Amino acid sequence: MTYVYYIFRNIALSLISALEILMLARAVMSWFPQAQGNRFHQAVTAFTEPVIMPFRSLVNRIPALRGFPLDISFMLAYLALIMIETVI
Repeated sequence: MTYVYYIFRNIALSLISALEILMLARAVMSWFPQAQGNRFHQAVTAFTEPVIMPFRSLVNRIPALRGFPLDISFMLAYLALIMIETVI
């Protein structure tokens, strides 16, 4: 039983690490508008948007944060991944 746990734990940690790297790549690509139309950007967005979307809907419910210039939902999603990684 514990052997199966360690296998699933390592798979989960690998997936979370990959998501963190993809989110960092998305953040860096957001600084370069010319990179936002290529296929790599579309793939990174497709993988990271399902993680960010629930936080975006929560942040949009707070009127004071709707016009905030920084993407707080992105930061919350990244912090949630870090917290999940430390708990596992």
